[in-house]
Amino acid sequence: MLNNPKARTTAQLATALYVAVLVTLLVTTFYPAPVEGVSIALMLSVKLLPLLPFAVPVARGHNRGYIWMSFVLIFYFTQAVVSAWLSEGAVGPVVLTVLTFLLFTVAMIHLKVNRRLTA
Repeated sequence: MLNNPKARTTAQLATALYVAVLVTLLVTTFYPAPVEGVSIALMLSVKLLPLLPFAVPVARGHNRGYIWMSFVLIFYFTQAVVSAWLSEGAVGPVVLTVLTFLLFTVAMIHLKVNRRLTA
């Protein structure tokens, strides 16, 4: 539930970043080249399945979904930072690092903006 116009803006931005993270994970599976000897379906499921349950809560702007997604994003961020460090700044891991950081930050801003005011 979105409580004000600012919450709608942050929810739209978070949705765009969420989709960008999913697309980046998908692209980095195939570029520069798929890993030899590993099933593509297995790689995609390991990369995407932890994030997919949050598609509906993110699209609807539900606070609890943002909270749980943020916990999962910490793992993606950590993996992306390690990959970027080990690959000495390859484009894919750096982009994923930036996107996960931005998504986490926008999710936290959304939670702040969208909180219920109790009287």
